[in-house]
Amino acid sequence: MEISSALSLSSSKSINNLDFNVFFSTFRRSQTIHFHPKRIKSCGLWGKRHFFSSSIRSALTSPASAVPEAVEKASVSSSSPKETFPKIDESGRFCSPRAARELALLILYAACLEGSDPVRLLDRRLNARREPGYKFNKALLLEYNHMSFSGSPLSTETEEIAEEHLRKNEKESEIEAEVLSAPPKLVYSKLILRFTKKLLVAVTERWDKNVLVIDCIAPPNWKKEPAARILELCILHLAMGEISILGTRHQIVINEAIDLAKRFCDGTAPRIINGCMRTFVKDHIGISQPLEGRS
Repeated sequence: MEISSALSLSSSKSINNLDFNVFFSTFRRSQTIHFHPKRIKSCGLWGKRHFFSSSIRSALTSPASAVPEAVEKASVSSSSPKETFPKIDESGRFCSPRAARELALLILYAACLEGSDPVRLLDRRLNARREPGYKFNKALLLEYNHMSFSGSPLSTETEEIAEEHLRKNEKESEIEAEVLSAPPKLVYSKLILRFTKKLLVAVTERWDKNVLVIDCIAPPNWKKEPAARILELCILHLAMGEISILGTRHQIVINEAIDLAKRFCDGTAPRIINGCMRTFVKDHIGISQPLEGRS
C-alpha cells in the first residue's frame, strides 16, 4: 500500500519487538490558563493533546455485518453530546462506539509514524505480553472522559483557582495515559475490539482511493505540510473508510469525526473536517439528502 511520503503505511516487515508504551504512554494536554485578578474572561481549557506514541477480511471472525450493525445502533444514542449510551459493560470494559473509534485513531496514528500496517499493529498490541506483576486499575475507566474537548483559554480570578484547574487537568491527563497505555483486552470489550479492527480494515482497503479524494477536498495548507496534519488526515481516513466499507450512516460518522477532532486536534480542525466530510459524502458517495453534522 503506497501513500504520500508524509503519511505512509507500509506492508513490508515492521518492527517486531515494539514497546507499545512508546506510542501510548504519553497522552497529555498542554495548558493555557491565565490568572487575571479582576474577572473571568472565558471558560474552558485549551491545548493540543499529544500521544507518542494480504487477506485482511479473513482475519475477522464475526459475520461481515454483525459488528457494524450492532455498533451503529449504539452510535445513534452515543453520538449525542450527553453520551447516553453506557461506556462500561458488565465486565467492566469500555463498550461504547466512541471508544472503538478512539482506539482505531490511536493505532492508525502510530502505524503512520512507524510505517506499518495498522491491522497488524493492532494485532501485535492485542497479543503483546504483559509485564510481570502488572495490574490495571479498572476504576480509572469510570473516570475516563471520552467527551473531554479542548476549548478557549481559561482565565481565573485567583491564582488558587488557576492551580485547581491545573491539578484537575493533570489528573485527567494521568488517567488518560494510564488507560491508553494499558493492554487493550483489559480496557475494551470484545465487541469494541472487533469493531476497531473492522474500522482499520476499512481504512486499509480504501486507503489508495481516499488518498486521491483527500487530495481534492483537503485545504491547501494541509496538503503543503501533511506531516503536521497526520492526526487530522487519520481522522478523515477513518471516517471515509467507515462510510464507504462498513456502511455506517454518514450523519453518525461525521459527528464522530468532528468530536474526535475536538478532542485530539487544535484550532479549526473540527470545522475543516466537517467541511471535508460533507464534501466527501456529497461529491464522492453521491448522497443528496441534507447533511446534518455538528460544527
